[in-house]
Amino acid sequence: MDPTLILIAVALAVFVFFQFRSSRKRAKETAARQAAIEPGVEIMTNYGLYGTILSIDEDTNMALIETTPGTVLKIHRQTILKAVEDETPAASETEADAVTEPVVELNKDSAIGVGEPEFGERTETAAQKPVRKAAPKNSDD
Repeated sequence: MDPTLILIAVALAVFVFFQFRSSRKRAKETAARQAAIEPGVEIMTNYGLYGTILSIDEDTNMALIETTPGTVLKIHRQTILKAVEDETPAASETEADAVTEPVVELNKDSAIGVGEPEFGERTETAAQKPVRKAAPKNSDD
């Protein structure tokens, strides 16, 4: 047999194996997510709506969620993305560095030459702007 044909067959087999493995992994994650969704759990929908599940109807795949006190929405069960976990956001490294480093204010006149504008600062006032004059028309045209 041709070694190229064998190599292609092996590559195809590896591709099919990884596709099968990833689909099983996704199915397990979906089942775990669905098991966590029950009445009383705070959820987030696919379109970013947060609420608490009041009830789920397995037959019609409908769920009743309360977004604010007294506001109950009826949504399709498949639009529930995930159960929201109570997590406190950790401070990022840049925020931690900003807190620990002392803030040093510079005197603008000493840091930048006197009278020099900072980057992006306008220097001309309306009275100082030069007025453009229209070019004289040629009578030859």
